[in-house]
Amino acid sequence: MAFVLAGLRWLRVAQREHYTADGASRFAMRWWASSLANAALVLIAGVGLVLAVRWPATGFATAFAAGVGPLGLGLRGRSAPLAWTRRLRTLAGVYLALGAAVVAGVGLAGHATTAAAAVAIGSPALVDIACRLTAPFERIWAGRYVSAARRRLSDVGPTVVAITGSYGKTSTKAALAQLAAGSFDVMASPASFNNRAGLARAINENLTDSTEVFVAEMGTYGPGEIAELCSWIRPDIATITAIGPVHLERFRSEDRILKAKSEILEHASTVVMPIDDPRLAAVATSCAENGKRVITCSARPADGEGSEGSPDQGNDPPGSADVTVIPSGGTWQVQAGEQVIWSGPELAVQPLNVACAVAIARALNVPDEAISERLGKLAPVSHRLEALESPTGVQVIDDTYNSNPAGARAALEALGRLGGGGTGEVRTGGGAGVVRTGGGAGEEARGKVVVVTPGMVELGRRQAAENADFAARAATVATHLVVVGRTNRRALLAGASAAEPAPPGASDGASDGTARLAEVVVVPNREAAVAWVRENTAGGDAVLYENDLPDHYP
Repeated sequence: MAFVLAGLRWLRVAQREHYTADGASRFAMRWWASSLANAALVLIAGVGLVLAVRWPATGFATAFAAGVGPLGLGLRGRSAPLAWTRRLRTLAGVYLALGAAVVAGVGLAGHATTAAAAVAIGSPALVDIACRLTAPFERIWAGRYVSAARRRLSDVGPTVVAITGSYGKTSTKAALAQLAAGSFDVMASPASFNNRAGLARAINENLTDSTEVFVAEMGTYGPGEIAELCSWIRPDIATITAIGPVHLERFRSEDRILKAKSEILEHASTVVMPIDDPRLAAVATSCAENGKRVITCSARPADGEGSEGSPDQGNDPPGSADVTVIPSGGTWQVQAGEQVIWSGPELAVQPLNVACAVAIARALNVPDEAISERLGKLAPVSHRLEALESPTGVQVIDDTYNSNPAGARAALEALGRLGGGGTGEVRTGGGAGVVRTGGGAGEEARGKVVVVTPGMVELGRRQAAENADFAARAATVATHLVVVGRTNRRALLAGASAAEPAPPGASDGASDGTARLAEVVVVPNREAAVAWVRENTAGGDAVLYENDLPDHYP
């Protein structure tokens, strides 16, 4: 029974982690170390397993620990429920067979109880082994749909635009689809269908005979994946929106990320490249030297510190790129060379993503007049810097689908434009236990400014530092910082505690000119965070929901 209960937990984790061969084990280490209670369960399980060699009955302690723990990781899940798909049922069958084989084999030597305890506590490893064993079969199974998608693309013959990047690819895809619609019959891959199976499904189900432009978002967890996608979805136009530390945990270095993303360029005759990042500028130069048509783009942030791209942005003079998005006198301008093709008070999408989308639209020969008309009507992508208003009048910025440092900084800038200030005390435990006192007391007349976040993940060695930096920035912009869950709690608290108050009179200081820092509230999960916001905010307040983690994270 313990083996089955444990398996349900780790099968759910495997499904959420896209059936990668190490997903369950990686999360098992995180969960067992996430609290003293879970650490105690691991100790009980380990001691019970060792003693079971001589006293088999102690194996029941191991089985108990494996069956009830780790505490906090549910069997079915709330935000990330277990879905009994055909693939999961296959995986579950292999997992059960592996466990039964181990118990039967060891049982022949008279240690069946010990073996049963071992497979229960070792169920994450067995789930990972099952993922590895079933991967070849799943690839063959999905191959039928890939072959059908290849034929469908060949029959319809649309212009293929391929978009990848560490971040910004979904927003760029959505903006491009809006800019090109009306000039062409455009089909963009839906949601986050950006891997082999998802893109094959998108093509087979949504590509119509009249489709003229197919926009494919391509993601990757490792080298070779994008190259394989481009072997049957051959791009005519390709772009890399940005390079950053997203998935650094898997790639180990940003150079390897750049190399993997650059696979999208091999077959494309036209390359659209943002050149604010020197690394991408170098790729653009290399593509031009290899005979590809290269269209460059650039974005100038309103504060001069970099937009959703690279901290190196802003080095080139405006107009040096083929398409440039710049702030000018309180408005935004989109330039094609030196010609201004659009000007307006705000952009619904991050400037760099707009620059990429406009450059691609021009590569498709969408007229500048049509681009200009449609730029003012761009709709934001759901859950990515999406501005909303709650029924109680609270201004909400929904950035829950964002998990990268540059985007998080942009979200704080957007929040700062809605309000500012701080309350002076840094607290944990939902208001209990003062960690540190900032400068000042009392609420701002402009209302509360709240940041709700579990932090950012998959940033490798930089994860703690990036989350600490984000919390330090948030502590000077917000009145309250709500830290969700345990995954990044330590780094976020450290960053908030180390934050320096904004100097008197600064734009993110309090309205009375004093230097203030945010009050920090710690909650266990998303539901508790939403409840806290509902109970503690009212009309006139502003809330940023920055990133959201499914509940298979601690």
